[in-house]
Amino acid sequence: MQQKYFGAMLDMSRNAVMKVEQIKKYVDYLKAFGYNMLMLYTEDTYEVDNEPYFGYLRGRYSKDELKEIDAYCLAKGIELIPCVQTLAHLKTLFRWPVYYRTVRDCIDVLLVDEERTYTLIDNIFATLEQYFTTRVAHVGMDEAYFLGAGAYRDKHGPAERAEMLKRHLVRVREIAQKHGFTILTWSDMFFNELGKGDYYTDPKKFCVSDEEKKIVPDGVQLVYWDYYSTQQNKYERSFKNHKKITDNVWYAGGIWSWYGFAPINRFSLRAMGAAMKACRKSGMEKIFITIWGDDGGECPKFSLLPVLYYSKRIYDGETSIQKIKAEFKEIVGESFDAMLQMDAPNEICGNKGQGLPCNPSRYMFYSDLFSGYFDANLPDGGAQEYKTIAKRLQKYARGSEKFGYIYGYLAKLCDFMSVKYDLGVRLRAAYQAEDTTELQNLVGVIRSAEIKLDKFYDAFKTVWYTDNKPYGFEIQDARMGALSRRMRACRERLQAYLKGDEKELPELGETLLDYFGNGEEAEKKLFAFQYWLENITVNNA
Repeated sequence: MQQKYFGAMLDMSRNAVMKVEQIKKYVDYLKAFGYNMLMLYTEDTYEVDNEPYFGYLRGRYSKDELKEIDAYCLAKGIELIPCVQTLAHLKTLFRWPVYYRTVRDCIDVLLVDEERTYTLIDNIFATLEQYFTTRVAHVGMDEAYFLGAGAYRDKHGPAERAEMLKRHLVRVREIAQKHGFTILTWSDMFFNELGKGDYYTDPKKFCVSDEEKKIVPDGVQLVYWDYYSTQQNKYERSFKNHKKITDNVWYAGGIWSWYGFAPINRFSLRAMGAAMKACRKSGMEKIFITIWGDDGGECPKFSLLPVLYYSKRIYDGETSIQKIKAEFKEIVGESFDAMLQMDAPNEICGNKGQGLPCNPSRYMFYSDLFSGYFDANLPDGGAQEYKTIAKRLQKYARGSEKFGYIYGYLAKLCDFMSVKYDLGVRLRAAYQAEDTTELQNLVGVIRSAEIKLDKFYDAFKTVWYTDNKPYGFEIQDARMGALSRRMRACRERLQAYLKGDEKELPELGETLLDYFGNGEEAEKKLFAFQYWLENITVNNA
């Protein structure tokens, strides 16, 4: 009889590597919620024998820490499953080009058919074998879009990517079996290579020959991931399509934690509610909920507990949301609805999680005061809403014993956004109207924003150092330090302009174009934007 799994996956690779004691607290919640499995997503943030540069200076888990986490999980009835990468998503590994030059294909992809690559993977599994009780491992292999496009092509010439993928996975499976492991892998690359692409293809039209099925080697389990759909039938169609390839199918959902400082729980409730109903109807028995931290790992993982509990209870067949909320309060000691208020930094200008996710508290946080190219699309009224939300969250901070530090950090985020949100819009309007009185006033507003940023930084640092190892926070120091220095530079140039020492501020004289490509006819709406570097400038960086 196959093991049934309902678990969670914590991303430990996007700078935020949780402290062991905080993982233990998370395990306690998972156990209380009825979970029986935890994955730690570690691209290179774990110690590997014979690989001294693997996770070097990244806050990697030592072998003793892995043993400690595994033992704690085992005592709680939680199976700790490693979730590693054996093909792509290894960009940080290649920061050591001399040591790992022979295993790099291009960008973040390992070099297939290179023996040093398989020595590395063997070293990985030798480590997993020593420090994990489980004999199940997730080997990643998703989004390897540039497979064979770099050093492989130079060395071997053009190759059929599907064959490369299968050949590599066979080698990984053999290494895993040598160390006693069965493996699972993300399914997206297989759908791409089968030429079907779309997970949501009508199952009646999705035909896979016996020969095509061979792209998935025997004994390899596929993981279908989808964090976006809010329609139950889409998940059901995808399950049917996957089961035409193999009976060994897992489902991975996701809580939207990868769009900045605040969670997007309300949308996650909609998506995971539909997914869990589909899993229940389709007989899916191997499920986990991912908690990613793309582009910095900023979102506190404890802010996501409501969706974790809700997902399990919906899968169990519970239909009463009021009962779910009451149970959550009894287990966690915190109000379910109150914790959903952690979404509030993104719930402005009519957005309450009913449409697609958006994250103005991230992209307008970093938007440049003089060249902020999102300003053209910015809805009115957000700054005042942020002022109100800051007060509300501060009230929750005072009333929460366990998570007051998270509420307080989000309150200070909103306090900063109450002045930063539309500051670029106000500067441009006053400059183009030649309103020197308003420009003089805005000098003080910029200074106020600088002070509020410092307060938010202190609160964010508290959250980070409470939950995570210090490694990776240098990225936040660099980003917020750059923002602080840039705001100061804009203030100083504005002051010079008002004194007559600077004749013009050409960036503010520009007519902004619609970000969505409609010229000057800009639609005022919120949206989602993820990556910091593209956020802060359109210039080369």
